[in-house]
Amino acid sequence: MGIIVNGESLELNQRIETVEDLLGHLQLKKKSLIVEHNQTILKMEQHDKAKVTEGDRFEIVHFVGGG
Repeated sequence: MGIIVNGESLELNQRIETVEDLLGHLQLKKKSLIVEHNQTILKMEQHDKAKVTEGDRFEIVHFVGGG
């Protein structure tokens, strides 16, 4: 399945069904982040319900501490 993440094409070989699955695959599941799915910002509680399909577009921003 082909999707776009942060402007880059990504071909997924394993079965990714939800945004939560995608975040786990990208090793971002435990981070504080914002996910935009097809131009809609998702709340964290929506990640396990939002389906990932061919051609979807994601913008994922995660926060890095420091100072």
